[in-house]
Amino acid sequence: MYKIGVIADHDTALSFKSTGIDTFPTIDESEAAEKLLKLARENYAVIFITEHLAEKIMDKIDLFRNKTLPIITLIPSNRGTLGIGMTDVKKSVEKAIGVDIIFEREGRE
Repeated sequence: MYKIGVIADHDTALSFKSTGIDTFPTIDESEAAEKLLKLARENYAVIFITEHLAEKIMDKIDLFRNKTLPIITLIPSNRGTLGIGMTDVKKSVEKAIGVDIIFEREGRE
């Protein structure tokens, strides 16, 4: 059975705990990278990572870009958004259908 996990700072992870999603409070990028690789090996189909951690481990996240699983989704932390998650979703949509339906501009690639 597939699982869902969140890699985030303590406060952000705590907000997911009540949903039943597995939470992995993390304080730095080396710990986040370790947990990401571990969750990918342990049958996690969806992994949410806060943008503040993700921006420091993009090389590890990129290892999974062309794989079906796990789906890695960047989310804002309790400190707010960096815009990375929305940019990532926008690029994926443009790549899939060739049109920017989020901001209503045609894809340029």
